[in-house]
Order: sequence, then structure tokens, then C-alpha cells
Amino acid sequence: MTDAVATAAPWWEILLRLGLALALGGLIGLERESVEKPAGFRTHILVTLGATLFTLISREGFFGSGADPARIASNIVVGIGFLGAGTIWRSGVTVQGLTTAASLWTAAAIGTAVGAGFYLGGIAATAIVMAVLIPFKALERRLPRRGAATIEVLLPDRPGQLGKIGTVLGAYNVNIEHVELSEKMDDRVTMTLAVRLPARATRDEVLLALGDLDGVEQVRWKEA
Repeated sequence: MTDAVATAAPWWEILLRLGLALALGGLIGLERESVEKPAGFRTHILVTLGATLFTLISREGFFGSGADPARIASNIVVGIGFLGAGTIWRSGVTVQGLTTAASLWTAAAIGTAVGAGFYLGGIAATAIVMAVLIPFKALERRLPRRGAATIEVLLPDRPGQLGKIGTVLGAYNVNIEHVELSEKMDDRVTMTLAVRLPARATRDEVLLALGDLDGVEQVRWKEA
């Protein structure tokens, strides 16, 4: 126990680490809050602060006692996965919240780094995260999306139509990213699907397969 006391950080350094965790987590949280994500300003602060405190507990409470001081910190990686999973949800065929879940996971890593006294790593990682979330997002929108397209299908308004179309597209390994249905007119609807075509499938194959479906009256393809 004497070794643990000898290596204990002074009180002002502990406060410094907690304050730095608050600031770094807050920066990431502000960006997530600005785009109205489910995990925003306060959540990211609490995740970063909690990871920092757990790391400090590992170091201050167990170092030199014979117990493994890395056990608490290592479980932060596992525990944050449950919180991150809560920000991911499925809307139709679209999965959303993955970036926010990743930012929470990274915030926990930043908090762990700060708690361990690895200030350069925590600050540098925060700067990189902010670059990924803000300028990289604008860059991502300008990148050409290989195989991305929009398919419009005119068909009768009947139950199970989306399932039939999904089965056909699934057979060609076409990834459906978003689905919208127009207002019903004359008992018909237009289903608009944002898709991504794999390299081994061709546009004509997919269009012919969709056109052969019972009830489909028209299929249109628009490049993204």
C-alpha cells in the first residue's frame, strides 16, 4: 500500500484531468448536439468524465496493491458498447446512429487516456475526432459513391410489396439504404429506393428482375 501512496497523483492533477475530460468530451458533444443526435453535449461529457474517473480509480486505488490496475480501465471498452448500442436504431431499412455510437466509444477512449495522464493522446484524438465529424463530413458528401443509384418503382398499393422488392434486390446483393413511398394515387404508389449496386451485378439485370414482379408497372433508374 505504501507504493500506491507514493505514486498517487496530487489533488490538483486529479482535478486537472477531470476538467480536461469535461472540456474534451464537451467539444465532441457540442458537434453531436448541433446536428440533433440522440447522444449530445451532456452525454459525451459524462462518458468522457466517467472513463477518466474509472481510470483514476484504477491507478490511485489499486496500483501497488497486488491487484491488476488495468482491470477497471479494460472494462470501460466493454461497458461503453452497451451505451453506444442505445444510440443506434433502425428506420425501415436504414440504420442510423452509428457515427454517434462511434463518437461515444472514442470519447471513452479519450477519457481513459486523460485519466492515465496521456494528455497528448487525449487532446490529439479529440482534434482528429472534430476533424472527422465536421470537415470530413463535407468531404464525404463530395466523394463519388460507387454503385449508388435511385430506383423508382410504380406499383399497386398492396401489402407485402416492399418485401417482394427487397427479396429481388437481396438476390443480387443490392444494399438498400433508404426507402420512401409517395402519396397513393389511383390505388398506386411510387416506391423510391436509394440503393448501392455491387460490382458483380448490372443495372439491366436488376431492372429486368424488378420489372418481372407481379403488379410492377414501371421501373426507373437514376444515377446518384
